[in-house]
Amino acid sequence: MICFKEPSDSYRNDDVLGYSKLTHDANPLHFDAECAKNAGFSDILVPGMLVASLFPRIIASHFPGAIYVSQTLHFKLPVYIGDEIIAEVHATSIKQIKTKYIAKLSTKCIKRDDPLVIDGEATAILPSLVMEPPNLSSTSS
Repeated sequence: MICFKEPSDSYRNDDVLGYSKLTHDANPLHFDAECAKNAGFSDILVPGMLVASLFPRIIASHFPGAIYVSQTLHFKLPVYIGDEIIAEVHATSIKQIKTKYIAKLSTKCIKRDDPLVIDGEATAILPSLVMEPPNLSSTSS
């Protein structure tokens, strides 16, 4: 089956600020270390949805024109500023319907030292099974 690993990505304060401006997510857990510590975390958190945005990026970079249909997410551990994250997408099944392909995908993000931080499942409609080399210089979703 198809399997992709995204090279490690680490998040900076600027990434969190940009995400917050775009989504209007002003949760103090993402900006205030004292607030995060009072909530039981060791430092400022990276928004889980920012980390999970690696999944559609992987799919769109290999299958331009893919339509992301659904995604479930389970946030297992926090991600902190500076954590190195590796995203993995594995096809668990692919079904052809006419000229398109429905792909069921296992999605995971792990920290560099191997703890699982996010897992879930996604469904995407692929225009073909011909994979393109990823174009990481462009923004895709």
